[in-house]
Amino acid sequence: QVQLVESGGGLVQPGGSLRLSCAASGSIFSIYTMGWYRQAPGNQRELVATINRSGNTNYARSVKGRFTISRDNAKNTVYLQMNSLKPEDTAVYYCHANINDLSKWGQGTQVTVSS
Repeated sequence: QVQLVESGGGLVQPGGSLRLSCAASGSIFSIYTMGWYRQAPGNQRELVATINRSGNTNYARSVKGRFTISRDNAKNTVYLQMNSLKPEDTAVYYCHANINDLSKWGQGTQVTVSS
């Protein structure tokens, strides 16, 4: 069974940095686009960043220039480096991947930006 496992969330002060990781495991034949989404209380889940197998990236306007998405195809892992964090970045961050032509989500990891 294919699953995505996230790590790296936590509490950080405004202006700080965090790095999220998401590793896919199981019977994997192909992984196409991988990405990160987030959901703050009372809000809908929104796209943060995506990256395809070739390394082409797409970012939400609110995080462009502060966040960097990358992936290691050999390790079936996607990363999100988050710098210059703001209180409005506080949310549960979810990893997503298209694996074996199926849409898969991770369990989510909490990111809290607060002084």
